[in-house]
Amino acid sequence: MENTIPAQILFLADLVIYFLIILVHITKRNISIVYVYAAQSLMITFLMVYSASVNHSYALWILAALIFGLKVAAAPIFFLRQIKKQTLQSMTSSYLGLPLTLIGIAVLTMVTHSRFFAALATLSPANENALMISIAAMFISLFIIINRKGALSQMIGILSLENAIVAFAFAAGLEQGLGLELGIIFDICAWIVIATVFVTMIYKKFHTLDVSVMTKLKG
Repeated sequence: MENTIPAQILFLADLVIYFLIILVHITKRNISIVYVYAAQSLMITFLMVYSASVNHSYALWILAALIFGLKVAAAPIFFLRQIKKQTLQSMTSSYLGLPLTLIGIAVLTMVTHSRFFAALATLSPANENALMISIAAMFISLFIIINRKGALSQMIGILSLENAIVAFAFAAGLEQGLGLELGIIFDICAWIVIATVFVTMIYKKFHTLDVSVMTKLKG
Protein backbone atom coordinates (compact mmCIF):
# COMPACT_ATOMS: atom_id res chain seq x y z
CA MET A 1 0.00 0.00 0.00
CA GLU A 2 1.28 3.43 -0.91
CA ASN A 3 2.23 5.52 2.09
CA THR A 4 0.22 8.74 2.39
CA ILE A 5 2.59 10.41 4.86
CA PRO A 6 5.59 12.26 3.34
CA ALA A 7 8.87 10.44 3.90
CA GLN A 8 10.47 13.40 5.73
CA ILE A 9 7.63 13.75 8.22
CA LEU A 10 7.47 10.01 8.77
CA PHE A 11 11.21 9.75 9.38
CA LEU A 12 11.23 12.68 11.82
CA ALA A 13 8.28 11.23 13.75
CA ASP A 14 9.90 7.78 13.93
CA LEU A 15 13.18 9.38 14.97
CA VAL A 16 11.44 11.17 17.84
CA ILE A 17 9.86 7.88 18.95
CA TYR A 18 13.28 6.20 18.74
CA PHE A 19 14.91 8.81 20.99
CA LEU A 20 11.99 8.77 23.42
CA ILE A 21 12.43 5.01 23.81
CA ILE A 22 16.13 5.59 24.48
CA LEU A 23 15.08 8.17 27.08
CA VAL A 24 13.20 5.42 28.93
CA HIS A 25 16.58 3.71 29.40
CA ILE A 26 18.20 6.90 30.67
CA THR A 27 15.37 8.13 32.89
CA LYS A 28 15.40 6.73 36.42
CA ARG A 29 12.26 8.15 38.03
CA ASN A 30 9.14 6.05 37.53
CA ILE A 31 6.91 9.10 37.05
CA SER A 32 9.21 10.49 34.35
CA ILE A 33 9.19 7.15 32.51
CA VAL A 34 5.39 7.27 32.34
CA TYR A 35 5.47 10.78 30.84
CA VAL A 36 8.07 9.68 28.28
CA TYR A 37 5.76 6.83 27.23
CA ALA A 38 2.87 9.30 26.91
CA ALA A 39 5.05 11.43 24.61
CA GLN A 40 5.79 8.36 22.45
CA SER A 41 2.08 7.64 22.18
CA LEU A 42 1.37 11.26 21.30
CA MET A 43 3.67 10.91 18.27
CA ILE A 44 1.76 7.77 17.21
CA THR A 45 -1.47 9.76 17.55
CA PHE A 46 0.03 12.52 15.39
CA LEU A 47 0.83 10.01 12.63
CA MET A 48 -2.70 8.61 12.79
CA VAL A 49 -4.25 12.10 12.69
CA TYR A 50 -2.08 13.03 9.71
CA SER A 51 -3.11 9.85 7.89
CA ALA A 52 -6.78 10.44 8.71
CA SER A 53 -6.66 14.02 7.40
CA VAL A 54 -4.92 13.01 4.15
CA ASN A 55 -7.21 10.07 3.50
CA HIS A 56 -10.38 11.89 4.66
CA SER A 57 -11.28 8.77 6.63
CA TYR A 58 -13.77 9.02 9.48
CA ALA A 59 -12.73 5.55 10.62
CA LEU A 60 -9.12 6.68 10.99
CA TRP A 61 -10.26 9.79 12.88
CA ILE A 62 -12.16 7.57 15.31
CA LEU A 63 -9.13 5.33 15.61
CA ALA A 64 -6.89 8.34 16.30
CA ALA A 65 -9.27 9.44 19.06
CA LEU A 66 -9.23 5.94 20.57
CA ILE A 67 -5.43 5.81 20.44
CA PHE A 68 -5.18 9.20 22.14
CA GLY A 69 -7.70 8.27 24.80
CA LEU A 70 -6.11 4.92 25.58
CA LYS A 71 -2.38 5.45 25.04
CA VAL A 72 -1.90 9.13 25.88
CA ALA A 73 -4.51 9.38 28.64
CA ALA A 74 -5.78 6.09 30.11
CA ALA A 75 -2.56 4.05 30.23
CA PRO A 76 -0.42 6.86 31.77
CA ILE A 77 -3.17 7.62 34.31
CA PHE A 78 -3.22 3.93 35.23
CA PHE A 79 0.54 3.90 35.77
CA LEU A 80 0.54 7.16 37.74
CA ARG A 81 -2.21 5.83 40.01
CA GLN A 82 -0.23 2.65 40.60
CA ILE A 83 2.88 4.69 41.41
CA LYS A 84 0.91 6.74 43.92
CA LYS A 85 -0.94 3.74 45.35
CA GLN A 86 2.13 1.56 45.74
CA THR A 87 4.41 4.49 46.73
CA LEU A 88 6.72 3.92 43.75
CA GLN A 89 7.97 7.48 43.32
CA SER A 90 11.50 6.23 43.99
CA MET A 91 14.17 5.70 41.40
CA THR A 92 14.22 2.58 39.27
CA SER A 93 17.42 0.73 38.37
CA SER A 94 18.90 -1.40 35.59
CA TYR A 95 21.07 -4.49 35.51
CA LEU A 96 23.60 -2.67 33.32
CA GLY A 97 25.04 0.73 34.16
CA LEU A 98 24.36 3.72 31.92
CA PRO A 99 27.61 3.41 29.87
CA LEU A 100 26.98 -0.28 29.07
CA THR A 101 23.31 0.45 28.39
CA LEU A 102 24.22 3.13 25.85
CA ILE A 103 26.73 0.77 24.24
CA GLY A 104 24.01 -1.87 23.97
CA ILE A 105 21.66 0.65 22.34
CA ALA A 106 24.36 1.64 19.85
CA VAL A 107 25.05 -2.01 18.97
CA LEU A 108 21.36 -2.77 18.46
CA THR A 109 21.00 0.29 16.22
CA MET A 110 24.02 -0.72 14.13
CA VAL A 111 22.69 -4.27 13.77
CA THR A 112 19.40 -3.01 12.35
CA HIS A 113 21.33 -1.05 9.71
CA SER A 114 23.34 -4.12 8.70
CA ARG A 115 22.76 -6.35 5.68
CA PHE A 116 20.67 -8.77 7.76
CA PHE A 117 17.73 -6.34 7.68
CA ALA A 118 18.41 -4.78 4.29
CA ALA A 119 15.68 -6.86 2.64
CA LEU A 120 13.02 -5.13 4.73
CA ALA A 121 13.72 -1.90 2.86
CA THR A 122 11.83 -3.37 -0.10
CA LEU A 123 8.59 -2.97 1.87
CA SER A 124 8.79 0.78 1.25
CA PRO A 125 11.98 1.92 -0.51
CA ALA A 126 11.06 5.59 -0.11
CA ASN A 127 10.91 5.15 3.66
CA GLU A 128 13.98 2.97 4.15
CA ASN A 129 15.41 5.18 6.91
CA ALA A 130 12.12 5.25 8.79
CA LEU A 131 11.84 1.46 8.51
CA MET A 132 15.32 0.91 9.91
CA ILE A 133 14.87 3.36 12.79
CA SER A 134 11.56 1.70 13.66
CA ILE A 135 13.21 -1.72 13.79
CA ALA A 136 15.93 -0.28 16.02
CA ALA A 137 13.21 1.11 18.29
CA MET A 138 11.70 -2.38 18.55
CA PHE A 139 15.01 -3.92 19.66
CA ILE A 140 15.69 -1.11 22.10
CA SER A 141 12.21 -1.60 23.60
CA LEU A 142 12.97 -5.30 24.10
CA PHE A 143 16.21 -4.23 25.75
CA ILE A 144 14.17 -2.21 28.27
CA ILE A 145 12.28 -5.36 29.26
CA ILE A 146 15.53 -7.29 29.71
CA ASN A 147 17.64 -4.58 31.34
CA ARG A 148 15.27 -2.91 33.78
CA LYS A 149 14.73 -4.35 37.27
CA GLY A 150 11.41 -2.66 37.97
CA ALA A 151 8.23 -4.42 36.86
CA LEU A 152 6.63 -1.07 36.00
CA SER A 153 9.56 -0.16 33.73
CA GLN A 154 9.24 -3.54 32.04
CA MET A 155 5.55 -2.87 31.39
CA ILE A 156 6.47 0.46 29.82
CA GLY A 157 8.98 -1.46 27.70
CA ILE A 158 6.20 -3.71 26.42
CA LEU A 159 4.03 -0.74 25.48
CA SER A 160 7.03 1.03 23.91
CA LEU A 161 7.54 -2.08 21.79
CA GLU A 162 3.94 -1.81 20.64
CA ASN A 163 4.49 1.85 19.71
CA ALA A 164 7.60 0.88 17.74
CA ILE A 165 5.60 -1.80 15.88
CA VAL A 166 2.93 0.76 14.97
CA ALA A 167 5.64 3.17 13.80
CA PHE A 168 7.06 0.38 11.62
CA ALA A 169 3.58 -0.23 10.17
CA PHE A 170 3.36 3.44 9.18
CA ALA A 171 6.81 3.29 7.58
CA ALA A 172 5.76 0.20 5.63
CA GLY A 173 2.59 1.95 4.41
CA LEU A 174 0.16 -0.07 6.54
CA GLU A 175 -1.39 2.79 8.48
CA GLN A 176 -4.83 2.06 7.03
CA GLY A 177 -4.97 -1.37 8.65
CA LEU A 178 -8.01 -0.48 10.77
CA GLY A 179 -8.74 -4.03 11.90
CA LEU A 180 -5.15 -4.53 13.05
CA GLU A 181 -5.11 -1.28 15.02
CA LEU A 182 -8.45 -2.03 16.68
CA GLY A 183 -7.08 -5.45 17.63
CA ILE A 184 -4.03 -3.81 19.20
CA ILE A 185 -6.24 -1.41 21.14
CA PHE A 186 -8.31 -4.31 22.46
CA ASP A 187 -5.12 -6.09 23.51
CA ILE A 188 -3.92 -3.03 25.42
CA CYS A 189 -7.28 -2.71 27.21
CA ALA A 190 -7.05 -6.35 28.30
CA TRP A 191 -3.41 -5.86 29.23
CA ILE A 192 -4.22 -2.91 31.51
CA VAL A 193 -6.75 -5.02 33.41
CA ILE A 194 -4.26 -7.87 33.79
CA ALA A 195 -1.45 -5.48 34.75
CA THR A 196 -3.59 -3.95 37.51
CA VAL A 197 -4.01 -7.35 39.14
CA PHE A 198 -0.37 -8.28 38.46
CA VAL A 199 1.08 -5.11 40.03
CA THR A 200 -1.22 -5.31 43.06
CA MET A 201 -0.39 -8.97 43.78
CA ILE A 202 3.37 -8.49 43.39
CA TYR A 203 3.42 -5.45 45.66
CA LYS A 204 1.34 -7.18 48.33
CA LYS A 205 3.68 -10.16 48.29
CA PHE A 206 7.09 -8.44 48.05
CA HIS A 207 6.32 -4.80 49.00
CA THR A 208 8.35 -3.78 45.96
CA LEU A 209 8.21 -4.04 42.16
CA ASP A 210 11.95 -4.64 41.85
CA VAL A 211 12.04 -8.02 40.09
CA SER A 212 15.64 -8.62 41.18
CA VAL A 213 14.42 -9.41 44.72
CA MET A 214 11.85 -11.93 43.54
CA THR A 215 14.15 -14.91 43.71
CA LYS A 216 11.74 -17.17 45.56
CA LEU A 217 8.27 -17.28 44.05
CA LYS A 218 5.66 -19.43 45.78
CA GLY A 219 2.35 -20.56 44.43
